[in-house]
Amino acid sequence: MLANSNGLRMEIITEPWFPEVIQHLRRTFFADEPLNKAVSLCRPGDGHTLLEKHSLSSLRDGISVMAVTASGEIAGVVVNGILHGNDDTSRALDKLATMDDDKFRKIFTLLYEENLKIDLFEQFSVEKIFEIRILSVDSKFRGQGLAKELMRKSEEVARTQGFRIMKTDATGMFSQRVASSLGFATRHEVLYDDYCDQDGRPVFHVGAPHDRLKIMYKALC
Repeated sequence: MLANSNGLRMEIITEPWFPEVIQHLRRTFFADEPLNKAVSLCRPGDGHTLLEKHSLSSLRDGISVMAVTASGEIAGVVVNGILHGNDDTSRALDKLATMDDDKFRKIFTLLYEENLKIDLFEQFSVEKIFEIRILSVDSKFRGQGLAKELMRKSEEVARTQGFRIMKTDATGMFSQRVASSLGFATRHEVLYDDYCDQDGRPVFHVGAPHDRLKIMYKALC
């Protein structure tokens, strides 16, 4: 268990918590995240098979963090995973082509393609990177700095486990502000209006104030 904050306890997400974490994400991140919302990926409370599979795969890396109330209610989570090289991203991009869910494919094609334009592994001579993949706070607990605290605790986990680099694909202004406040720098960014299909039309119509994807990183040593 990690140090308490705002009357909440912070702890690593273990497998018995996975079902409740997924339920939390169904109520929050799955519908609220800017790109998910732009394509109407799912409605609040609904599940999404591919997104849940992606989340569970990351949770199994054992480095995700949650904030829990004294009564056992999940207030927020940060789902983290381990990247082992750009080959992982290339394989994930190839796998997208076999998926039938066009909305999911659009979102992750953007993320994977833009990540392949940079190489943090070569830049920092590392074989693994700590990646913050999902940052989600229940509506009842927003406005209390919990997102920042979850990311700060993630950095503690990353340092404890010997990671030298953290990164995140920040798709909205709020997560970008939190990351910047913790010392993350922007390595690459793309305006949503500039990310177009073959006919020259923007793929995503993301509502203000979210206007761009930022791939952000922080060196830990």
